[in-house]
Amino acid sequence: MHGSLAVTASASATVPVSASVPVSVPVSASVPALVVLGLVVLVFGLSACTPQGDPGIGFGYADRFERAQLGKDWNKTGGNWAIEAGELHVQGARNHPLWLLRTLPRDVRVELDVRSETPDGDIKVEIFGDGASFAKTDSYKATSYVVIFGGWNNTRNVLARMDEHGADRVVGAPRKVEPGRSHHLRIERVGPKLTVWVDDEVLLEMSDPDPLRGRGHDHFGFNNWQSDLWFDNLEITPL
Repeated sequence: MHGSLAVTASASATVPVSASVPVSVPVSASVPALVVLGLVVLVFGLSACTPQGDPGIGFGYADRFERAQLGKDWNKTGGNWAIEAGELHVQGARNHPLWLLRTLPRDVRVELDVRSETPDGDIKVEIFGDGASFAKTDSYKATSYVVIFGGWNNTRNVLARMDEHGADRVVGAPRKVEPGRSHHLRIERVGPKLTVWVDDEVLLEMSDPDPLRGRGHDHFGFNNWQSDLWFDNLEITPL
């Protein structure tokens, strides 16, 4: 046979993409083998990739920010996010999050330390977002659950499903951010339930019958409007 190689042996071939998911690829007598090979590679690639191409957290992920630069794990969408003296610092990012380029499992625990050096408090993080979104105007609708401790001039604690101003948001019990104090935040999701603790006390809870998950809802991010925030000791653990 001369010219391009053709496959004529059978009408179809079964390609084992994984141990449990065989994929049948139709093979015509006139289809070049290179085309068939390309289809096999495409199918395998689709089955093996993680959402948006970012790796998962594996058995867990931690960042102590003991370095000079943010590094390749982080997607800076704007704002003045920077590492200073072993902490992550930001002020005035105006809803331009710093996204971690690691995908989260459905059930997960996220812990971190944070302090606000301004009396307005306004500590904000996002969980189960797309890893890329940011505000293009003063109005911002997130792709995630938004956790706000001491928002609205340190008067309100909110857990929102994508819209922090939405009617379906959860408003927690009154508690203020103490300027200059390092608060420990813990966020967990197990099944449909999302719980937020501050200094080991429950601050916010939400049960979502249609939880955000999968592509576009699988990243963690730090966020900020105007307050002077310092983050440290991020730990993420699958549950």
